[in-house]
Amino acid sequence: MQRHPIDIADNIRLRPWRIEDLDALVRHADDAQVSRGVSDRFPSPYTRADGESFLAGRVIDLEHPVFAIEIDGEASGGIGVHPGRGERRASAEFGYWLGRAWWGRGLMTRIVGVFAPWAMRELRLHRLQAGVLDFNIGSARVLLKNGFVEEGTQRCAVLKRERLHDLRIFAKTRTRLDGEEVADAS
Repeated sequence: MQRHPIDIADNIRLRPWRIEDLDALVRHADDAQVSRGVSDRFPSPYTRADGESFLAGRVIDLEHPVFAIEIDGEASGGIGVHPGRGERRASAEFGYWLGRAWWGRGLMTRIVGVFAPWAMRELRLHRLQAGVLDFNIGSARVLLKNGFVEEGTQRCAVLKRERLHDLRIFAKTRTRLDGEEVADAS
């Protein structure tokens, strides 16, 4: 599997996380607005020890395609895939986050637009899915703009910061493994 950077734009690329990303990771991740829309594996506050644990591979498996989103030479967010196993090996879940300084510029739409087809091709996936908390309208828009279909809502599925939330499920599917065309099979 490709482990070298994936270019998105002149100043944006996806690349493996590095130990020297620690300061930037903590600076961007230690933001209650960033952490409110992601899994609790992403703590708030986000400490230096949390960053060290993540970069050491103790939070998620960094052998999976898990990349730093580098903007202007600095790790400013993350995106990754967790492939399924066994009978679910043709599917994967993915997630992403971006430092708040970069919100509202359409960057994540561009990033997902390159990353999703790459992940489907490299991992030979038929399905790539993401869960989005009910209040995270921006993330839902990113997925819809990139051809993901909203398949449904898991009601009262997530307890986040002592509040119950619905989880919206989005997926992109394809019926063929060869070629790069991704055809929605829904």
